[in-house]
Amino acid sequence: MNVRLITLTAMIATLCAIGALVKLPVGIGSAALDAVPALVSVAILPPVFSGIAAAVGHLVSALSIGMPFGPFHALIAVEMFGILWIFAVLHQKGWVKGKWLFFVLANGVIAPLPFYFLISPAFFYGAVPSLLLASCLNAGIAFLLAPVLERLYKKVIVK
Repeated sequence: MNVRLITLTAMIATLCAIGALVKLPVGIGSAALDAVPALVSVAILPPVFSGIAAAVGHLVSALSIGMPFGPFHALIAVEMFGILWIFAVLHQKGWVKGKWLFFVLANGVIAPLPFYFLISPAFFYGAVPSLLLASCLNAGIAFLLAPVLERLYKKVIVK
């Protein structure tokens, strides 16, 4: 395994953990900026590693508020891994606008769908507006930061 790849993944996961501590006042406890570094990382990491960083970010976000959904946070971490993996694949395929729309809809609507059945329909309908807002904020910040990181990475690291 490539040491540079593992190191970059660990650094991005650490940034996700720091973002996880920046809570968003959107109505549910675990909405945070944990996805921003993972979204930006698709420019420099393979899809699986961006997904790992996103999963770590969610787990730190959940731990920092006392794991209110208990073991369901493991499911959410797996969902975050999958969403970021697909987002990164879309990035690699050149889906410039589609990847952002995918992230917002997947994270804001599709990811909470299992909780319609696991917790209640009321929980799902109550969570979706907050998650959509948090997804838009994460995507918006990452959208602004991604080109800067990509240029910096190409200029400084890859020579």
